[in-house]
Amino acid sequence: MKHEFWHERWSKNEIGFHLKQTNPFLQKHWPKLQATQRDSVFIPLCGKSHDILWLANQLDQVIGIEISQKATDDFFAENNLTPTITQGKRFIEYKYENITLLCGDFFNLTPNDVAGCQFTYDRASLIALPLEMRIDYAKKLSELIPNEKSRLLITIEYPQHEMTGPPHSVPPEEVQLHFAEQFDITTLESKDILNESQRFKDKGVTQMVEHTYLLTKE
Repeated sequence: MKHEFWHERWSKNEIGFHLKQTNPFLQKHWPKLQATQRDSVFIPLCGKSHDILWLANQLDQVIGIEISQKATDDFFAENNLTPTITQGKRFIEYKYENITLLCGDFFNLTPNDVAGCQFTYDRASLIALPLEMRIDYAKKLSELIPNEKSRLLITIEYPQHEMTGPPHSVPPEEVQLHFAEQFDITTLESKDILNESQRFKDKGVTQMVEHTYLLTKE
């Protein structure tokens, strides 16, 4: 999956993955991570999510990474925020109060870029990637935040042959495959969302479940 794919999706506004409100699973389950106001969170492949603002109200620092400059610009414009923008060698850095969004390739991040983050929120990043990239993604995350305390992970599961992702189907067995060596994995909630997802039904999907997981270090 190349960068141009996501640039095109954003330019054409083909962003069905974007929620127009804060994710309800985030609001419901975030307290289980036991983060405090002094903590920091990393949001990979963050888009222009409303979750960024919600988390910024809970924590001392929010750091996100997003490949699309349009998505990053839209986040600040749509929320009437004026960031300080700095062009770096690897990323364009957007900073507003306790929010830092890095525009560039997730795989170019180093641990210094997310230093201080003890928590990760993954709602639409693992499922955005095809399988071979998910393997690399999981490995990269472990390298970026070696002292991560816990992670809130939200995935979807459906018969992959019924639709070409993204979003891709990530069944519970795959979550175990990627993360069980590092984390204790607790399924917080599994919800049938097909009736709420008409665009997927229109594509012929017959089953769709959204899974919410808590990953904690052993």
